Amino acid sequence: LKPEPHSQGFGPGRRGSDYRSPHLRLKSLELLIAFFFFFFFFPLILGSKDLVVKAQVLAGGRGKGTFEGGLKGGVKIVFSPEEAKEISSKMIGKKLFTKQTGEKGRICNQVFICERRYPRREYYFAITMERSFQGPVLIGSSHGGVNIEDVAAETPDAIIKEPIDIVEGIKKEQAVRLAQKMGFPPNLVDEAADNMIKIYNLFMKYDATMVEINPMVEDASGVVMCMDAKINFDSNAFYRQQKIFDMQDWTQEDERDKDAAKADLNYIGLDGNIGCLVNGAGLAMATMDIIKLHGGTPANFLDVGGGATVHQVTEAFKLITSDKKVLAILVNIFGGIMRCDVIAQGIIMAVKDLDLKIPIVVRLQGTRVDDAKALITASGLKILACDDLDEAAKMVVKLSEIVTLAKQAQVDVKFQLPI
Repeated sequence: LKPEPHSQGFGPGRRGSDYRSPHLRLKSLELLIAFFFFFFFFPLILGSKDLVVKAQVLAGGRGKGTFEGGLKGGVKIVFSPEEAKEISSKMIGKKLFTKQTGEKGRICNQVFICERRYPRREYYFAITMERSFQGPVLIGSSHGGVNIEDVAAETPDAIIKEPIDIVEGIKKEQAVRLAQKMGFPPNLVDEAADNMIKIYNLFMKYDATMVEINPMVEDASGVVMCMDAKINFDSNAFYRQQKIFDMQDWTQEDERDKDAAKADLNYIGLDGNIGCLVNGAGLAMATMDIIKLHGGTPANFLDVGGGATVHQVTEAFKLITSDKKVLAILVNIFGGIMRCDVIAQGIIMAVKDLDLKIPIVVRLQGTRVDDAKALITASGLKILACDDLDEAAKMVVKLSEIVTLAKQAQVDVKFQLPI
């Protein structure tokens, strides 16, 4: 049980090739594809009639996705090197749109080609961490394949869970019990259980937060195979898993995520219109909750941490305002390790550099808060200060509503202080 290069696929007996082409003009791309298929790949598949071409993007739902060029499906069955070349040229360099990518889509820079297998039956298997079990949990279902999300929503009883003691580790009887409940034939239960144990060991060794095998299959030849896999890794384990993180494909990431990583900021983009800049993950979550409580929708999660510099605060504002949906910003800082005056300096610099025209509500408490307030007042900038978090949240929600109405009416609104 070992990963195929670049494929994130697991299982015995898989043959395949992974073709990468990040930034090539069309003519060069066609020449390279032709060279690759006819001089390298063709000898490998001689004798195989059916092939599968899989778009390699970091998102699920590929089979039901659509490419920007109009091609339907990111997983295609082909029957010759020529057809594989044609399909690959319609995938590589194009964006694939699926349920998980959203409207932005994900660029396909590579495809994985392997021989087609004919499973008798498909299963679903995953390992993840679950708070209610205080550790890892094995998840299995007799319903594998592309519709596992529908199965989980419509028939939750079809999803089986087997919690694992994080100290004792996985036991053979647990894996056997899950394989039996998933419906593996008696002669394949041990083989399926062995695969589960190996996947669990991989999960622990590489600090994964999730390993998903969909589908795990009973092959026509009577072998248990892991046909496709997704693996998520814990970013907190970077110091232990640097080789894994060095493989990260940044072309698959949001530009804002790249900028956040460079500035050492914890940023996650969301669908709302109120930008949030907070120190500490817990306070950030509470800030998002209170915005929702008052009828607003957060545009992001952004934790500047306890040791942010003026430069990082400025970069944080750039990240927030790069999202054109943002109509107002709430800054919520509790200065323990973090000094409020540093935050204030960063806010002032960002407002000046970016020429911000949207309302900013700032709630500062803690270390050097009086110095911070004095800096903001002396700056003469249009920054609203509020000591109470609840009042600050109400204010930023109301301001975002005003800007929304102004945009709908095509009216330019300028915020003057005092209001």
